[in-house]
Amino acid sequence: MMTGTDIAKLHILNAKYLASAVRPDQYPPGEVVEVAFIGRSNVGKSSLINSLCRHRGLALVSGRPGKTQTVNFFSVNAKLEEEQRIEWFLVDLPGYGYAKTAKSNKLQWSKFISQYIMESPRLRLVCQLIDIRHDPMESDKDAYQWLSQGPAPVQLIATKADKLNRSQIKKNTDTIARQLGAQGRVIPYSALKGDGRDELLDTISRILLK
Repeated sequence: MMTGTDIAKLHILNAKYLASAVRPDQYPPGEVVEVAFIGRSNVGKSSLINSLCRHRGLALVSGRPGKTQTVNFFSVNAKLEEEQRIEWFLVDLPGYGYAKTAKSNKLQWSKFISQYIMESPRLRLVCQLIDIRHDPMESDKDAYQWLSQGPAPVQLIATKADKLNRSQIKKNTDTIARQLGAQGRVIPYSALKGDGRDELLDTISRILLK
């Protein structure tokens, strides 16, 4: 979705938890740009956030799907190569597609996630995570179609890339893009090795400098 190499490198200095919310009046105040992360439960979202910020334990990693149940805001302080300092909010959204969650809770989560994505004036990018090892599930396809109708662009990220070799990564990212009807590049990401981190930071940098 974003190309070119004439972009200042973004370096994350520190990141910290800021707030959790289920209503707009609970969102942190200010005009700070937001980049949100969403994906199917157990897609490796917390691991990716920790890897991206190089802050182990920033987002809690759990073996129990559906653990994130609020919109979680993290304040990220970064700098560009020309020493420009910049703050942005990383927003961790609840996972979708977890069938064992009580129906009443699923409806409640859908409402506040939808409200945030469609109405937050600070949201500039939504990163949707897909497990690179499998074809996108119906919930992935539905989520992508819905997110694509929102005001912020969507960047697809294929997680757990260290589980595959190079040719499989190319094949599976092409499959993800084709099945979701996505335009632009799907970023393969390995939280274990850090592969894809620089490319994702470049994408975020372009958003922050708009």
